[in-house]
Parts: sequence; C-alpha cells; structure tokens
Amino acid sequence: MNEEKTILIITDGTEKIAKTAKKIAANLKGNRILIKNACDFAGTDLLPAHILFIGCDEPSPPSFAYLDEMLQHINLAGRSCGIFSSSKKAANYLSNLLKDSEISLKTEPLPIDDSADIPKWIARVIE
Repeated sequence: MNEEKTILIITDGTEKIAKTAKKIAANLKGNRILIKNACDFAGTDLLPAHILFIGCDEPSPPSFAYLDEMLQHINLAGRSCGIFSSSKKAANYLSNLLKDSEISLKTEPLPIDDSADIPKWIARVIE
C-alpha cells in the first residue's frame, strides 16, 4: 500500500477474535488502524474507513445489533472487507450481514483456528 489508509476492525470482543484483530493490525503498519469492540462501535466510525475487517466467534452476537442495523442502511460500494471467525456459521452470518451494504468481499473468510497465512489473506482483502 502506497498511501496511508484508514482501516476499521470490528470484533465481538471475545478473546480469540480480539487476538486475531491484533494480528491483522500488526500486518497493516503504515495505516491508521482503529480496532473497535462492536458494543463501542458508532456509525461515524464507518465514514472514514477505506477497508473494514469484521470478526465474531458465534453468529448474531448481541453486541452486533447496532452494526447489523447500520449495514442495512449504508452503501459501502467501492470499499473492501475481510471477515474472520472461528466457526463456519459465524462466517456465514458475517457474509450475510454485509450483503445490503454492497461492500466487496474479495476473499474467503479467515478461519482463525486454522494456520492461515494472515499476511497473504490481508493482501487479497486490500488488493
């Protein structure tokens, strides 16, 4: 990445997801990174974000209620997003959560229990 981008990482606050968010952030040096627990998320956090990463451990966490509502009413076409989770059901939930926003999912969800190559996955998200 040549120019600094604003990157928003939203998590459900669980330990596994928070650790993965920190690993993702560590691979995005040179950018403005904001990691938010979904219960602390505000709609204005989305406005400056060029790239979004969203992770949760289980489908439909209560902390995602506001995020879910927001994503149904905002168009994020032209921006990209990566989703990460420890369960396939949660990954499917996140994919569906993003459909109305028209944000681009350029790669498969990152399975955090896997020995996935995070830098390679990030490169596909931000390309």
